[in-house]
Amino acid sequence: MKNLMLGTAVACATMSGAALADTTSACLITKTDTNPFFVKMREGAVAKAEELGVELKTFAGKFDGDHETQVQAIETCILDGAKGILITASDTSSITGAVQQARDAGLVVIALDTPLTPADAADATFATDNYVAGLLIGQWARAQMGDAAADAKIAMLNIQVSQPTVGVLRNQGFLEGFGIDIGDPNRWGDETDPRIVGQDVTQGSEEGGRAAMENILAADPMVNVVYTINEPAAAGAYEALKAIGRENDVLIVSVDGGCPGVQNVADGVIGATSQQYPLLMASLGIEAIKTWAETGEKPAPTPGKDFFDTGVALVTDTPADGVESISVEEGRNLCWG
Repeated sequence: MKNLMLGTAVACATMSGAALADTTSACLITKTDTNPFFVKMREGAVAKAEELGVELKTFAGKFDGDHETQVQAIETCILDGAKGILITASDTSSITGAVQQARDAGLVVIALDTPLTPADAADATFATDNYVAGLLIGQWARAQMGDAAADAKIAMLNIQVSQPTVGVLRNQGFLEGFGIDIGDPNRWGDETDPRIVGQDVTQGSEEGGRAAMENILAADPMVNVVYTINEPAAAGAYEALKAIGRENDVLIVSVDGGCPGVQNVADGVIGATSQQYPLLMASLGIEAIKTWAETGEKPAPTPGKDFFDTGVALVTDTPADGVESISVEEGRNLCWG
């Protein structure tokens, strides 16, 4: 997995002879092959493909935001005669042209984790309810601060300037949970609440999280609440705060639920995180492609939603009244990475 680059396909389930001609083939295209979230997603897809006899090829971008090579991967999957594609898109709007080419060629395309823009550009989406994930950490942070929430100084550490849907949903959910009026729900950064002292992007990495936190601290060193797009960004933010001696008086919240992130909750680096389940997303996606190939039936969304909800749980050892959560120990039993 470490050396996988987009454009290099690895057959994860193989058959021989005449049986190969009847094998359903599928592609998994992730943003990177280094983020533990996508590593676990690949593990889930590979395991389910082997179980169901699906020939799976996996692709990954060289970095988060590597849109062009995701397009190349889709083109490869079409030429290879795949029956379906699972994709976590780096650019959720620009990818839709290539996705439509795949659908026109008869492939079923399922977005994982990150809905496309618009969502119906894919045949289906299997994902965490990212708005709920943000909502939970916002509600928890507000409850932890109590009356002081009215005068909070909040840093928002997002993912990319292109504002992929996953980043917008988590950001806006957090703000609603914290009690802040949002502007356009389809984008972040247009809010007028003075409690938001800065928004920056992290590329979802620890290095990016540290740099973004340093930028916001330069503008307002008295930040006391930090929202982060994911746990690597949260770890970077913590290091920036630690460098100025403020690691113990700032509340950091995040989303992911990977094992390192859950450990950071246990260690007090992160106050709470919303845990999602990438292995389930991918395994259900492989099942859906197999069903599509055999019956022509597309997956149905969760009732009342426009996607299939794979679940989310708030992980913390400091529960808040009125905010449902699970313990760190429970989170460890469900974590990944």
